[in-house]
Amino acid sequence: MSNISNFIKRIRDIMRNDAGINGDAQRIEQISWMLFLKVYDAKELDWEFDDDSYVSIIPEEFRWRSWAHNEDGKGMTGDTLLDFVNNKLFPQLKNLNVTPETPIKKSIVKSMFEDANQYMKDGTQLRQVVDVIDNIDFGDYEESHAFGEIYETILKELQSAGSAGEFYTPRAVTDFMAKMVNPQVGEQMADLACGTGGFITSWLKELEKKVNTTDEQGKFQNSIFGIEKKQFPYMLCITNMLLHNIENPRILHSNSLTNKLLDYTDKDKFDVILMNPPYGGSEKKDIQNNFPDDLASSETADLFMAVIMYRLKKNGRAAVVLPDGFLFGTDRAKVNLKTKLFKDFNLHTIIRLPGSVFAPYTSITTNLLFFDNNGTTIETWFYRLDMPEGYKHFSKTKPMKLEHFDPVVSWWNNREEIVTEDDTKSKKYTISEIKERNYDIDLCGFPNIEDEILEPKELIHQFKEKRDSYNAAMEETLAKILELLDEDN
Repeated sequence: MSNISNFIKRIRDIMRNDAGINGDAQRIEQISWMLFLKVYDAKELDWEFDDDSYVSIIPEEFRWRSWAHNEDGKGMTGDTLLDFVNNKLFPQLKNLNVTPETPIKKSIVKSMFEDANQYMKDGTQLRQVVDVIDNIDFGDYEESHAFGEIYETILKELQSAGSAGEFYTPRAVTDFMAKMVNPQVGEQMADLACGTGGFITSWLKELEKKVNTTDEQGKFQNSIFGIEKKQFPYMLCITNMLLHNIENPRILHSNSLTNKLLDYTDKDKFDVILMNPPYGGSEKKDIQNNFPDDLASSETADLFMAVIMYRLKKNGRAAVVLPDGFLFGTDRAKVNLKTKLFKDFNLHTIIRLPGSVFAPYTSITTNLLFFDNNGTTIETWFYRLDMPEGYKHFSKTKPMKLEHFDPVVSWWNNREEIVTEDDTKSKKYTISEIKERNYDIDLCGFPNIEDEILEPKELIHQFKEKRDSYNAAMEETLAKILELLDEDN
């Protein structure tokens, strides 16, 4: 395993000298397509062993083993390798013949390369990177498992790779949420904006503990579904699934918001939805037109909440990460969304998270909403998770750990209100109390949150969120006043 212990450092050192690589995001994207082909080649060896009639969708000369494996130093390099990759390999993989009948484990190759990029400009350095990746032995269980840990490190690096950080939810958060929804064999789970697949892998890890038979193993393999809009995290997610031995990863390269909300039927619904919807984004009118007028919003997270509610099966369960803006927002769309959520679903628990959970990507405070589709909400419990002792903030070097959720886990099955004269850490609110607040559910918050010094961009984002919410509420009130005046006249 020593050959993979410094895998990332070796590749980073090589790529620093290549004029085509500009920053961490491009470096990781470059690694991603090569790593996918290496992992896919290892999977194909297994599929060939199990099925003598297996035929690869990739023509022989373009399979990793044919061009990348450097037997006795005779592999292509320099301009020859660069020409092959740019002018033969990429065009071939982007244009593979895929039909609706093509098995998922074959069709993913084309979808992986549809928008993939080859950034490197030096063929000799490209050869060196290929050699580092080719040295990983995925046929060796221990080495393959160790590489799974290395891959997790690659995903964590996305947090400091500019805008790519949005694709990564801290593993402590995904593991906690998966644990709390309590996966069962035979259930179908979905993440409708799955990024690199963190929620899916946490679900699989939790579910695998309950698999005992061959039949249950088959259900385990088919228990996941994901959609990812952006090519880069989609590539990482597919590779992540293969590394977790999911042979037919049902991960679509698509946008969950482009479908008409009212067109969903029971076959489009899932037993469990686990996800962290993109937030802070703004959607154009053509996307908003896919939603009923009362639920249409320009805020991305709001639209995803509508999709989640329409795609959760009867008696299904959901756990969703949402920013504070959803909780305190009283504009028309947010109030309508929350009215539907409380009326049609049982929103039983909201966990308030510390602001630095997603550091260094953002310090915006987020929340975990747990609800099910088995009746209306009678009451909702709020619990504020404070920073653990000895921590002022989470950071890249001191990230949140699963054990930091231990206070929530202890409280979860033995709920009690934690209220003092000056502070409310945990409390149960009835639906009547929530309605009286016009669905402003910014409750059990952090006492000194206003004193936190945020980055300028985050401060502006929070200001805009609150301003938009207040402006929308004011416009609605003015419209009602004008309506009353018109009636008097």
